[in-house]
Amino acid sequence: MIIESIIHQLPSEVRLLENARLGDYTTFRLGGTCPALVECPSPECLASAAGLLAAEIIPFIVIGQGSNLLVSDEGLDSVVLRYCSETNPSVEFMGCRVRVSGNTLLDDLARLAIGRGLGDISYCSGIPGTIGGAIAGNAGAFGQQIGDVVESVRLMEPTGEVREVEAEKLQFEYRSSMLKQTGAIILDAVLKLKPADLETMQNERERIMELRRSKHPDWKSMPCAGSVFRNVEPTSAAERRQAAGWFLEEAGAKDFRVGGAHLFEKHANIIIADPEATASDVFNLTEKMIAAVREKFGFELVREIKLLGRF
Repeated sequence: MIIESIIHQLPSEVRLLENARLGDYTTFRLGGTCPALVECPSPECLASAAGLLAAEIIPFIVIGQGSNLLVSDEGLDSVVLRYCSETNPSVEFMGCRVRVSGNTLLDDLARLAIGRGLGDISYCSGIPGTIGGAIAGNAGAFGQQIGDVVESVRLMEPTGEVREVEAEKLQFEYRSSMLKQTGAIILDAVLKLKPADLETMQNERERIMELRRSKHPDWKSMPCAGSVFRNVEPTSAAERRQAAGWFLEEAGAKDFRVGGAHLFEKHANIIIADPEATASDVFNLTEKMIAAVREKFGFELVREIKLLGRF
């Protein structure tokens, strides 16, 4: 096995799976296998496993809930470290400041923060994915983004060095940060929120959850990865963003299908993977969507989902 040399050094809390099917760890439910998948339940376990792999020059990648990934049907040659806690969120409240582990689910953070009478994070309600992935990609909705409330993050660099980095050094942009280029791993983060009326926030959370239920598919029954493409020329005001879905509809893409991959009937920027779909089907459908918008409007859509492996 590719990591035989370090198995005995891994923390006892980790779970190791050989030849893991990566489709079981993404919301698209697609993708081939990897040589080994290591479940890391805590920041310390992740840092230890990543450090050992880096020291042995064993290639690896880190994933969270896999809610923004399309993994190749051929799978990956690298080890996969999975950093996602679906049952035990690690959140420490310090007044209006919150230290949260990178493997905590966004919806869990929103629920717990609202329960403490804290605002600024209710828009995360119902969004799949982890805090780590959200910060790296500066995830957001309804005109807000996670980078707006990040105070600092504790990172592990590809070299194995662990350090605390202030938010202003992360270079947050629309659906991006410098972390996408550096490959640094987010172990945990400190967020700075504002006090808010508990009942108002609870009602806001329910309103957002209902809105998502009415307009977005449930990935557990309709495998998908949310918005496939970034919105066009975004600003901080949601109403001024030009939705990629609008351009796709105008370009006639709403009825596109490739194999088992097709567009969600209520949203032209969401691809559904039917049981017979392959990752190649989804990729080829995105290429077809890009071409349609290029031909109609003369510009290239930019993928919001991340491609892993060979396509």
